[in-house]
Amino acid sequence: MRSLPQPARESLTLAQVLHALGDPVRLKLVLRASGDPESTCAVLADGLDVPMSTLTNHWRILREAGVISMTVDGRHRRVRVRADDLGERFPGLLGPILRLAADE
Repeated sequence: MRSLPQPARESLTLAQVLHALGDPVRLKLVLRASGDPESTCAVLADGLDVPMSTLTNHWRILREAGVISMTVDGRHRRVRVRADDLGERFPGLLGPILRLAADE
């Protein structure tokens, strides 16, 4: 498996992370990924009425903001929320956002 490029922990910015989480589709994807570590993009996006090209863009925004990491595993891309990196950089940020999103 090979990892796709992602920003280093120390270069994560609050503005980029909040922008990435500010879209309802991306927030739902992150919520699903947090509950299913190392799942694939296709499984996490199942049931969303969003074109594949748009989903690809959502995954890119999340990865480039440092919210998720993505690895290529054959034909699949596995997604993991970078909760440890986000928690280290922005303590207490991700948990409340995901809890509120789960309540919607």
